[in-house]
This record gives sequence, C-alpha cells and structure tokens, in this order.
Amino acid sequence: MLHRGQEGTDGDGELAVPMAWLYAEYIADELLRTGDLMPPTSFEFRAGRDALALTIFLSDTDRELCGIRVVSQLETWMSLTAYDQPWQDWVREGMARLAAEPGGPAPDLELAEAAWRWLEETELLAPDLNAVPGGGAGAGEDEGPKVWTKAWQLGLPLGHLAIHLF
Repeated sequence: MLHRGQEGTDGDGELAVPMAWLYAEYIADELLRTGDLMPPTSFEFRAGRDALALTIFLSDTDRELCGIRVVSQLETWMSLTAYDQPWQDWVREGMARLAAEPGGPAPDLELAEAAWRWLEETELLAPDLNAVPGGGAGAGEDEGPKVWTKAWQLGLPLGHLAIHLF
C-alpha cells in the first residue's frame, strides 16, 4: 500500500514507500516463524505479527529502524510486550504522537493504523486462561472453556514468547 500524494508521490515528486512499517512487519514475521508457535496462515499468527510489528515500529523513536541490529532491541521489545505493561495505551499514545507530526500521516502510519484497527476490532476464540483448573471436560488443546478475546490480547503474549524464544 503506497501513500498517495500528488499523482502517487509524497509531494516532492518521489514515491512514498512505507519502509519502516514493512521492515517492522518483516522482523515480527521472522521472530514468529523462528518461534514456530503456530501456523503462519492462522489468525493467531497474524495477531502476533501485527502486535509485534506495532511494538517494533512504535519503539523506533529515532526513525532508524532499517539500520538497527535486531538483537540489540530484543530486551526493549520484551519489556514493552510484558504481561504487566499497559501496551494498548502505549500504542494509542504512539499512534497519536506520529499522527501529530508535521507533514501529516506518513504511509507507514497508515499501515500501522490498519493493523491496530484489526487488532482492536477483531476477536478470536481462545482458551480461557482464567478458567478454574479441572473445570473443563478434558485437558487437550482443543478442549476446555474458550472465550472471545481481542486479537491484540492474544497476539501480544505470542509476540512476547516469540521474542523470548529467539
């Protein structure tokens, strides 16, 4: 998806390509594939990739994402995706900060906003982690109580685990 300015350009006559977002999405995809936590064609994988890509993209405050060394950022991404962190509030604040930058929304921001919208508006059927142990009929992966969960609430711990396994 390209940002369309004047005749498909960024206003300066150059094509606007969302490289920062595409790179963040690539890193997230590779981390999840390396962790081999779920099939890459699943909605759960998409939720994990989008949550992790948002984390990577928004944590790049110096706009040097394409030049970073992934290993040097793993600890930062781990802390941002940790269970006890208000990740969704951090994402909303980061998106608002980027939207307020001079020059209007960048093509990267448009893709990040689309990912965030999907994560917030989509619910996936997932095991109920708050269920009483032994209250379900069986102990299998597909058995036991399930609840509808926002995609980001499922994707965030998957992204965190993928970073940990890397």
